[in-house]
Amino acid sequence: MPVYAYVLIGIAALILLLVVVVARRPAVFTITRCATMAAPPAAAFAEVNDFHKWDAWSPWAKLDPTMTQTYDGPAAGVGAKYAWAGKGKVGEGRMAITESNPDALVRIHLEFVRPMKAVNPTEFTFAPDGTGTTVTWTMTGTNGFVGKLFFLLLNIEKMVGKDFEKGLASMKGVVERPPTAA
Repeated sequence: MPVYAYVLIGIAALILLLVVVVARRPAVFTITRCATMAAPPAAAFAEVNDFHKWDAWSPWAKLDPTMTQTYDGPAAGVGAKYAWAGKGKVGEGRMAITESNPDALVRIHLEFVRPMKAVNPTEFTFAPDGTGTTVTWTMTGTNGFVGKLFFLLLNIEKMVGKDFEKGLASMKGVVERPPTAA
């Protein structure tokens, strides 16, 4: 058998192995990060429950200054909606608050339009922790074969997790900042 035949068999075996590894990966994913803030739950809750306030702490808000943003529905709480369209990492998508329990929980229907279509339920919880608050940011979703491949090759959990960590650190700075005199 010619050498190129062995090379082709080897490549086919590697591709088959990759397909098996990707297919065996879990379809459901969860990305979670937490941060403790020296502020009451109400302060952190207010930052999440009102999409108008996200620019102050969101890790994606400053990535594209030309990004368009639109708001719809009530200013805060259940029914509040936010949509964005930008370039590069920002992409395009929309969010809607589906559940809002004061100082405890905000659930969001998060839908990405591009660069890749996806729906990722997201929630923030706010738990008293001594004199402060532990804020937990969680995003879940399901992946088909292509999504599983992206998660394997690009380590999306780590990439998005870093963005969550940046966002929580920025939120911490916002809620721990002393109030300014009017």
